[in-house]
This record gives sequence, structure tokens and C-alpha cells, in this order.
Amino acid sequence: MDLTQGTAVEKNRRAKKMMLWFGIVSLIMGFAGWTSAYIVSSKRDDWISDLELPQAFFVSTAIIILSSITYFIAQKAVERNNRKLGTILLFTTLFFGISFIVLQFMGFSQMLEHGYYFTGPTSNIKMSYVFLIAAVHIAHVVAGLISLLVVLVQQLRGKYSPENMLGLELGATFWHFLDFLWVYLILFMYFVK
Repeated sequence: MDLTQGTAVEKNRRAKKMMLWFGIVSLIMGFAGWTSAYIVSSKRDDWISDLELPQAFFVSTAIIILSSITYFIAQKAVERNNRKLGTILLFTTLFFGISFIVLQFMGFSQMLEHGYYFTGPTSNIKMSYVFLIAAVHIAHVVAGLISLLVVLVQQLRGKYSPENMLGLELGATFWHFLDFLWVYLILFMYFVK
């Protein structure tokens, strides 16, 4: 397929999708670097191999999976021209996204209560990686929430319809990526001791 062909609308749509995927690939590369460093560092003598991740991280995992489901159903509702259901589900996704972040900070608090710190004399390299990886993911979820707010505002303005879904599609793709990324990260941190 020749990417230079098509109407201006089609070219714009392809360009925006391609830019999103370039961004996603760069995020994958960043997290691949951190998880690779985590693996290399796990050979250190001071590595804590019996660390249990906080329960709040597992609850937040369920919440972010639910948020991806509600975003997906919202997108399908808008495709079927059910604006009301789409709007309700987008607000539900926003609630789940905020809940995810709150639970992540509760997880940080649980780690601190157990004496695990990001830096300082009582810190450990493994805990520093756990804090770093989770915190950077939270920063990206905040970006996802901002994009979700933009989608919500556009939805409330009636911008989206079965014929015009680009912004909603881009927002959903980024959100699903963040969901998949966290599931990978939590499984990685759980299984790579």
C-alpha cells in the first residue's frame, strides 16, 4: 500500500496512528531497558530475592484490566451510535484510571511500611527498580488520563460518531497499551526473583 495515496483525511489518520505507534515503540524500548537492567542487577549479592510485592499492586492490576474493558466497550458503544453508554463507560474508565494511581501509591506506602525505600542507607537495588518502574508507569498513566479527558470532552461535545472515531481509537490504543504494559511489568517483577 502506498502511504502517500488517499485523501487528506486518510493521510492525516495514517499519520496520527503512525505517530502513536512510534511513541509506543519508544516506551517499549525504555521499559525493555529498565527490565533488562533489573535482570542484570539480580545477579548482585545484595539482591533481595524473597521480596513480596505489595497487595495494592495486584488490586491495581485488576482495576487497570477493568479500565481497559470499559474503554473497549465504550468504543464499541460509540461505534453503534450509543453516545450515552459510551460516555458513561468513558467516565467509568476515568474512575478506574484514577483508582489505579491511588492503589499504586498505596503500594508504595506498603513498601515503605516494610522498610523498603527508593534511596538511602536502608534502600536496596531491587526496591529502587520496583519504585522506578512503577513510578515511570504511573507517569505514563497520568498521560493516558489526560488523553482520556480529551476524549471525554470531545465525546461530550458530540465529536465522535461511527464515521468519526479517530481520537477515540487513538486514546483507546494508548490506554490498552498502558494496561498491557502494567500486566507485563507486574508479572515480570513477580516472577523474576
